[in-house]
Amino acid sequence: MQAMRFAVEEINNSTGRPPLLPGVSLGYQLYDICSVPASILATLDLLEQQQPDSAEPNAAQRAVALIGPDSSSKSFTPAALLGAYMIPQISYEASSEMLSNKFLYPSFFRTIPSDKNQVAAMIQLLVHFRWTWIALLGSDNAYGLQGMQSLSQQAAHHHICIAYQGVIPTLSKETAQTMRTMVENILTTKVNTIVVFSSKSKLSKFFPFVVERNMTGKVWIGTEDWSVATLISEIRGIHTIGTVLGISVKYASISGFEEFEKKVADASEQEVFDTQEVSNSSMKPGNDCLQSTDLYSLARQRFSLDNYDITSSFNVYKAVYAVAHALHKALGCDSGECHKRAIQPWQLLPYLKQVRFSLRNTSMYFDQNGDPPTGYDIVTWIWRGTDLSLRVVGSFSPDPITLNIDADQIEWPGTETSKSVPLSICSPACPPGHRKLLRGQHTCCFDCQACPAATFLNKNESTICQPCVKEQWAPPSSEQCLNRTVLLLAWDDPLSVALLFFLAVCLLLISGSAIVLLLNLNTPVAKSAGGRTCLVVCIFKLASKLPPAYDRWAKKHGPEFTIFLVSITILLISVPHVGLSPPQPSQDLDFYHDSIVLECSNTISPGAMLEIAYVSLLSVLCFCFSYMGKDLPANYNEAKCITFSLMVYMISWISFFTLYSISRGPFTIAAQVFATLLSVLAFLGGYFLPKVYIILLQPQMNTTAHFQNCIQMYTMSKQ
Repeated sequence: MQAMRFAVEEINNSTGRPPLLPGVSLGYQLYDICSVPASILATLDLLEQQQPDSAEPNAAQRAVALIGPDSSSKSFTPAALLGAYMIPQISYEASSEMLSNKFLYPSFFRTIPSDKNQVAAMIQLLVHFRWTWIALLGSDNAYGLQGMQSLSQQAAHHHICIAYQGVIPTLSKETAQTMRTMVENILTTKVNTIVVFSSKSKLSKFFPFVVERNMTGKVWIGTEDWSVATLISEIRGIHTIGTVLGISVKYASISGFEEFEKKVADASEQEVFDTQEVSNSSMKPGNDCLQSTDLYSLARQRFSLDNYDITSSFNVYKAVYAVAHALHKALGCDSGECHKRAIQPWQLLPYLKQVRFSLRNTSMYFDQNGDPPTGYDIVTWIWRGTDLSLRVVGSFSPDPITLNIDADQIEWPGTETSKSVPLSICSPACPPGHRKLLRGQHTCCFDCQACPAATFLNKNESTICQPCVKEQWAPPSSEQCLNRTVLLLAWDDPLSVALLFFLAVCLLLISGSAIVLLLNLNTPVAKSAGGRTCLVVCIFKLASKLPPAYDRWAKKHGPEFTIFLVSITILLISVPHVGLSPPQPSQDLDFYHDSIVLECSNTISPGAMLEIAYVSLLSVLCFCFSYMGKDLPANYNEAKCITFSLMVYMISWISFFTLYSISRGPFTIAAQVFATLLSVLAFLGGYFLPKVYIILLQPQMNTTAHFQNCIQMYTMSKQ
């Protein structure tokens, strides 16, 4: 009230600056609205004055705007009634977010920030200190219930879990046990941070139960209504509850206001002493209701004005100046003189929406919802024994949302010099690469499980281990996938160069042997290498054991048919296999979890396995025949060389397939090439090179007579 009076007198006197309303004096009417019914009666009286047939004869004496009430619960009905008649209303303490609804309350303004901003400030505090496991309390009125609802909705968007919610009732014999139960429930949840969205009048009845239960070491986050209220800080034993972080309306000192208050108090006190008719009943012993006490009685009892919560004084001061600036525009006072005419409340309303001025280095205007642009201070309680002081440790700005806080200035539970921020979590954070296994309904309570290999933890979805794409891999407990190593035998690799050299040698030997045999195609050695007599082992054994069968086999072109049948069989196996499924460069993604093997396809396939089985069968048969030919004529006895060649062939391929089954990569590919070349070289060296040796270096053994002589000697030795 004194801030309002001070602002009115300052505007009317226009001290030290150009007059805001030259030639116009502001007046005011005061209403006691210590209850909701009282605020409604005051509103109806104000509306009655606006009627044309009002008993008030002077229209200039009619109010054009209302400043107040001092709480949200007392503002809803007046705001709705005044809005129907477009009468401007500016509240200095009603912070409910619902009052920003211009459809329901079209003429409502305020100089205190909306609870929407207060909720945002509280959320930012929780996020800043990583408090995700909290209790939420609210008073049983519109201020507390609406704040609780808004905060619980916003908390879910920031991964903050509310372990317990409780509504603080009005104290009575029936609700005392309810409050004790609320305290026990908070202790049961093991939260360390408690957000209290309550009016100071109801909270002042709850904190004694907290002190009674000896609940200490907690962090309490308070709203602007109680965090700086002496009604709370003067509760006996309140200093033991822990650290209090409060949201506080920004306060700017008003030059000359303190002196004004002292003059008013002194004048009131003097009037009390001069007047003996002052009621002695207004301050009866035990009467703690300040709202039922007149100012004179306060002065008489020497009640210090410093005990009042003065944070709203500057908001009242701004509200009066907002009305004055709107009148300045409505009355056309820019010329230095205001027009002398009556202003109706509805005429003042559009000018009030457009006001924009600076007051005590503070910008003042209303947004589209009638809310001011101001933010908050973040304050903490500093106790030295039982002496309290408030310390501003940060600030909050709503547009854009910004929180600045100096945590080193906060004294946390424990010791006065403690700098360790207390934890308020349900479960500690999982190690990197571990997913959350939720316990119960709260996302903040979980167990941790390592993501298996080939999966990774997506930070945007902490409960699922996502598989890597096939070209990537990940070890256990990974937060990202890694590119697989590509295993490829490159052409410029030293091993590739060595194999190419080995291939060139084999090709030269094969080409040289082929040329020698072609040039000596009609000689007995050349014929035995690739003609009818190349089946000499079969011929001799068949002739000696089954002469009739040998005769039929020889007459029916048995050797040629046998060679044709063996050759056509492998062709019928290989050609369709290669034609239908030709080898292609392929990626083996299954053998190694961290590598990609680039190789030719169909290394192990049904067609390839059939080829291997058929060649293996021929190898076994050839090995058996070569062993059977150990007692043939010397010129035909190449069993040892052939046996050796077959053994090398089989050992090389058995070794390759053994290696292929346990390892892949460049060395395995090189082993396959080496096995192929070694097999060719084994047959070349074991079968054809001895014949080339005879043709080139032992020509006397490459005659028909020599072969016939060897056969006769073999026949005679058998007789």
